[in-house]
This record gives sequence, structure tokens and C-alpha cells, in this order.
Amino acid sequence: MTQRERMLSGGLYSAADPELFRLRQEARRLTRLYNQTAEDQPEERRRLLEALLGGVGENAFLEPPFRCDYGGNITVGRDFYANYDCIILDVCPVTIGDRVLIAPNVQIYTAGHPILPQERLAADWLEKGTPFFRTYAKPVRIEDGVWIGGGAILLPGVTVGRNSVIGAGSVVNRSIPENCVAAGNPCRVVRRFDPEETAERRVAHGPI
Repeated sequence: MTQRERMLSGGLYSAADPELFRLRQEARRLTRLYNQTAEDQPEERRRLLEALLGGVGENAFLEPPFRCDYGGNITVGRDFYANYDCIILDVCPVTIGDRVLIAPNVQIYTAGHPILPQERLAADWLEKGTPFFRTYAKPVRIEDGVWIGGGAILLPGVTVGRNSVIGAGSVVNRSIPENCVAAGNPCRVVRRFDPEETAERRVAHGPI
């Protein structure tokens, strides 16, 4: 099994692997080009996103600057929007559905390190002397219609259910069910809602 296969399967792997290093370098090249595009270059932005990401739905858009590890492990659905300074560490697949809204400074992590120091601190080294400590990963899934508030952090292995809202500044360390508002550190459900309710009923309920 290659280091890339170990990485995508969630096993302990070495990020110093030459193939993984090459893939990260290509992702950095494409994100640099994307982040340098101007607001009057929508076609070029779309071209670069399609080259960088594993799948891009219709009308999907990420405000520059954007950062990721590999890009090819990220798929986003149609009408997806991510605001400034989105970071996705896509060591494992990150699957984002349709009509998902991501506020500024959101961080999505699939990568983690072993708890035991003798495993975590066993570093591999590139030729230039850069250490890469042993790493593992778990996939992240964001289902259709989700809104993630500014500065939220999603940790490895979580799913955010359909239509749910993650409050600003939350740390999501466990999966969140559909049709709810969740917030805090650690993030927890604070309200459930009927996705068919009207705006008038939402006003009657008061702020979320």
C-alpha cells in the first residue's frame, strides 16, 4: 500500500512521501494562481478551481484567498459559496453538498496526529531538512443547505447534517444532525427547526 493509499484510507502515513510532496506542491501552485486572479476574471477562476479541486458544481465560488493541502480530495456542489480565508486540509475526502454557505475564516481539518508522543514525534525528513510528523486523517462531510458561521473549525471525521447552521466561532468535534442550529466549543445543538417553516414563524421564535 502506498503512502497516498494509507492517507486516503485513514491509516498512519508519512507526509514526506515524494508523491504526496509533489501533489502538495501542485496544489500550492494552483492556489497561488487562483489567489492572484482579479475580480474581472471569472472564467480563469473557474478554470483554476476545476484544475485544483476533485469536483466543482455549477455556480460554485470561493473568495480568494483560499488554502488547501491537495485540492483533489475536495468536492463541492452547485451554488456553493465560501467567503475569504477558507482553509481546507484535505488529507482525506472533504465532501460539500449543494447550496452550502461558508463564512470568512472557516477552517476544515481532516488531518490529525497520534496522541502517543512516541508515535507522533517520529518525524520523517525531506532532503531540505523539513520535518513531517506522522499523520492520520478522517473524512469530513457537509450536507446540502448548510451554513457555517465565521471562524468555525470543523475537526476530522465530522458530518454536518442537511440544512443545519453552525454558529460563528464554534469548534465542531462531533457530527451535527440535520435541521438544527449548533454552536459553542465544543459545538452542540441549541435549537432544532422545521426546514419548511416560514420567515414569519422564525421571527416569532426570536433570534437563533
